[in-house]
Amino acid sequence: MIITPSTGRGRIYGSLKDLRIRWEEVQRGWDDPISKDFDENLYQPLVQQAQAVIRGMDRLGGIMHQMQSECE
Repeated sequence: MIITPSTGRGRIYGSLKDLRIRWEEVQRGWDDPISKDFDENLYQPLVQQAQAVIRGMDRLGGIMHQMQSECE
């Protein structure tokens, strides 16, 4: 199986969406200083990093498309 930037992007995006849904569920029953620390120091940075990866994959996909067009 060949993994392209769009395939990987879709997987990361879907996983991030699933993570958000699960974190929202957990937050309903876990509201203390530790949950706030987890959110600020682990969850939010992870989301930001995943979003940066998605943006990078979008740029890479555009570059690869341009390269392919120029080589034809």
